[in-house]
Amino acid sequence: MRWLLGKKAFEVMAEWTENLLGISADTLAHLLDTALVALAYLLLRYMARRIFLRRIEEPNRRYFVGKSISYVLSFLTILVVAKIWLSANISLATYLGILSAGLAIALQDPIANMAGWLFIVIRQPFNVGNRIQVGQLRGDVIDIRLFMFTVLEIGNWVDAEQSTGRIVHVPNGQVFKAPVSNYTQGFEYIWNELPVTVTFESNWRKAKSILEKTALEQAERLDEHMAQQIRKLGDKWRIHFEHLSPIVWTKVADIGVTLTIRYLCRPRSRRASEDGIWQKVLDAFSAETDIDFAYPTQRFYQNQIEGKPDAGGPQSTQETT
Repeated sequence: MRWLLGKKAFEVMAEWTENLLGISADTLAHLLDTALVALAYLLLRYMARRIFLRRIEEPNRRYFVGKSISYVLSFLTILVVAKIWLSANISLATYLGILSAGLAIALQDPIANMAGWLFIVIRQPFNVGNRIQVGQLRGDVIDIRLFMFTVLEIGNWVDAEQSTGRIVHVPNGQVFKAPVSNYTQGFEYIWNELPVTVTFESNWRKAKSILEKTALEQAERLDEHMAQQIRKLGDKWRIHFEHLSPIVWTKVADIGVTLTIRYLCRPRSRRASEDGIWQKVLDAFSAETDIDFAYPTQRFYQNQIEGKPDAGGPQSTQETT
């Protein structure tokens, strides 16, 4: 910075700051050099973003390139500023060793967050745009930074995992402390289940047939794109899906027969798919006279009047008398 101001002008400025603020000439030179580096960083970042980003149309790629430019220039700026403030009698290796030891003790959480950022960037458990769950938090990733990542929250008090509208900032170190679930990585679909319970007196076989037909009409269809994703998933992880078509499982509950529809859907389409299926089911069941929905009720059952003949019902009672 001395050459930029001129020797004489710098000496006048140094004498003035030393008399007024008690800052030595060397410290003033370091401060001016640091200010110049910071200005150069801002200028280079602005120019680089203008040059590179205006040629990229795809939003995700623009975001990644813009972040990469900022990270690279920030790292170089830190190295240059550290070099400026190094004493002539202390080597760079010694300075960095002392600095890193102090930072490791005083800044444990920020260091853990930076390590988490490296883990996210290298291992990529999730990327911007993925729907994830970290611990109890679920949401869509909208930003990843050096110390934290940001998600648009889903679920919580909102049903069917739709957005709550809240933006949540999560320290990167949380990826080492809590399980990370990714809804969309590798395979863009999730299994969803929709239980439908009918009374014991209903024709449950007919109801099951109606549900199977409805699920086939409303669920995501198995196409070549989905099959290709499944093959890639099997190459990367030991994952194998036996059945991909919708299926209806039968189970006896305390209030009736539960028929559970299991089908594939996109994570962000759960509520829409359930809405479509329920509308079809309600219309179909309303047209059937031998199918009723089950709900918690209280009744008195007399086996001698209502039971089956071979299980102590009316016929067996008459034969006994």
